[in-house]
Amino acid sequence: MSEPDAAPAGERPAPSNLVMRVLAALVLAPLVIAVAYAGGWLWALLVTLVSIGLFAEWLMVVGAGSTALTGAGTIVIAAMGLCVAAGALKTAIIVGCIGGAIVTLIARGKFMWAATGFAYAAAALLASILVRKDLVNGFSALMFVLLVVWATDIGGYFAGRSIGGPKLWPRVSPKKTWAGAFGGFTASLAVAAGFAACGIGKAVPLLLASAVLSVVSQLGDLFESAVKRRFDVKDSSHLIPGHGGLLDRLDGFVAAILMAWIIGFLRHGVHSAGSGLMVW
Repeated sequence: MSEPDAAPAGERPAPSNLVMRVLAALVLAPLVIAVAYAGGWLWALLVTLVSIGLFAEWLMVVGAGSTALTGAGTIVIAAMGLCVAAGALKTAIIVGCIGGAIVTLIARGKFMWAATGFAYAAAALLASILVRKDLVNGFSALMFVLLVVWATDIGGYFAGRSIGGPKLWPRVSPKKTWAGAFGGFTASLAVAAGFAACGIGKAVPLLLASAVLSVVSQLGDLFESAVKRRFDVKDSSHLIPGHGGLLDRLDGFVAAILMAWIIGFLRHGVHSAGSGLMVW
């Protein structure tokens, strides 16, 4: 979920596009939260479908979207999702390694880009499911990541448009500003403060975690922007009205959920990553 590019000073988004963004968010956000709360197979199914979509869009962006390559990646990612949901993580990793090699071979001249896209989608799949599978703190950890990313997006959007100023990285994302980056960062800290105020975790560790996740989320956004800039693509697709494609909306989340799982894994192990993120 990436921070929308800030417009140049004095420029405002087209009202119809802004309305479409808001309406899409009002529909999708509650749906994601409801499925995340349900967890289990329902969450795994949603994550698997989204991961397949991420891979398919990546291939289109890099100009490698052949039927054979997309089909092979779809089958492998679906198999990985099934294995992880069933608790067979080692099998999922083996399937991913073998399937990733097959995808790379099919891609031929685009093998590096195809391999990167597959790794990107597979990492999103594994991290999103594993964080939620923590029976004690999985849901709270997932919501923490989602809200930090959303707050970073929204804070960056409004700070960038209202303040403007120097550009963050003009060569990669010519409209994003430093004001937007700091605005999003500040908004993410409010999420941590809110969780701590509600008794879900301690304030200082959560503030540090939200700071790391916010920065990583913005780096994930810039990474996807750099890939699109490399291939002269504006949007990864037009799947989501007013927002573009899955890659456009989930670039920040993919980076943040992967970092969240790494933090949780290092502290509490593979199956308690949610607790590792939230309990200090």
